[in-house]
Amino acid sequence: MVNYPWVEPATTTLVAPGDDSYDDACAVDNNNTPMTKFITAKFPSYYRHPLRTVNQWLKGKRRDDDAEGLWRIHDSLYDLTEFIDSHPGGSEWIRFTKGTDITEAFEVHHITARAELVLPKYYVRAARSPRNVRLTFHKHGFYRTLKRRVADKLLTVDYAPVRTSETILDSLLCGSFALACVAINWNSYILAALSGLFVAWTMNCAHNFLHRKDNWRMMAFNLAFFSYREWRVSHALSHHLYPNSLLDLEISFFEPFLCWFPKASKKNLFQRFGSWIYGPLIYTAMCISEIGKRLAETILTKRNTFHADDAICALLPLFMWMFSNSSVWEVAKMWFFIVQVASFVFGIIGLHAAHHHPDIVHSGDLIPADIDFGVYQMASIIDRVDLKGSQFKVLIGFGDHCLHHLFPSLDHGILPQLYPVFFKTCAEFQLEYREQHWLQAVIGQHQQLARIESKVYVPSKK
Repeated sequence: MVNYPWVEPATTTLVAPGDDSYDDACAVDNNNTPMTKFITAKFPSYYRHPLRTVNQWLKGKRRDDDAEGLWRIHDSLYDLTEFIDSHPGGSEWIRFTKGTDITEAFEVHHITARAELVLPKYYVRAARSPRNVRLTFHKHGFYRTLKRRVADKLLTVDYAPVRTSETILDSLLCGSFALACVAINWNSYILAALSGLFVAWTMNCAHNFLHRKDNWRMMAFNLAFFSYREWRVSHALSHHLYPNSLLDLEISFFEPFLCWFPKASKKNLFQRFGSWIYGPLIYTAMCISEIGKRLAETILTKRNTFHADDAICALLPLFMWMFSNSSVWEVAKMWFFIVQVASFVFGIIGLHAAHHHPDIVHSGDLIPADIDFGVYQMASIIDRVDLKGSQFKVLIGFGDHCLHHLFPSLDHGILPQLYPVFFKTCAEFQLEYREQHWLQAVIGQHQQLARIESKVYVPSKK
């Protein structure tokens, strides 16, 4: 196990998320540097709702962000209503973020200054209150400096690997269908398991495309009951922008079964150590629970959460039935098995990708109160070294994760070309880029589930 010198046990009494003293979360370290346990000033409203869905998350953001029904970017309010249908990335990004603070989303999805030049046209007025999220974007801070350099670098990068990413996804998609059809004809559950593996890899690869402007390849994410629309909120707008925080839906979704936050008074022994046993069951149930959660929300709120593209998940069993003489029941059984395998593979890869380890920051740990957005991203990630150098492994295994979080709209294929600029900027700001192997990630993830003590994170060694 690698121990990183900038992670130290907390010397300040910490408050567990959800306690009444949440607003008193700030503290001071030994150098009188303001520190905080949470990246938001308010306890997220959605967290108090028993059904934590993307709609509840957005509803909570609208309540907490004080954007006055408009779109907030930094300390200004904009009315982007007229821009919705002409947004180059697709109308949904703008439509469902109305009434929220989109500062982080705006910063990471617009690398060049082109979007900033358009904003004044839609300016309404200054915001009436400070931002709820404490992450900062100072002009000469780490993230803004890195972004300017990456913008310059993108003028000379080789974009050929983007086509390779497309070819990999297309091949995996075709392989998923071909293996499923052969499996049902030969009644082979071994081939069906292989098809499930390909389905999971296809979904992982499609993740590369759902961060970008609307395209058909992002829809491959819907093969096994997941929804790219839902993930554009829970993953792109929630997890990516606020990883390992109370605003991270990909953490709150799994509570109380998987509890990654170091909450001494909230986690019992079974929650801390039982995941070694019941974790695989959770991975296997992820796809089914996704559709169940949306059905429950539709029934309870009487608000339809389904769209026509959700029918994509029916394409695989339809092909299996069309290209075999099997009964509907036989197809359904094998399809369910394929989905379960895909869910397990998707879960075990995704939950051990980069974010959960005792040496990674989680809400409840002390961090600088004015922490730079990019520094916070690095504090919440340890990259997988065993995925480096292979575009295929990076795409199916969520590799190059740190750079992906910093610049999610860029294709994974071109991220390796940004490492020289990235490392140079890290050195200037004395930041440590961290890597680990898959086994370290697996062990570390379960150590984090067991962790109850909080730590102090000092992101740079001056």
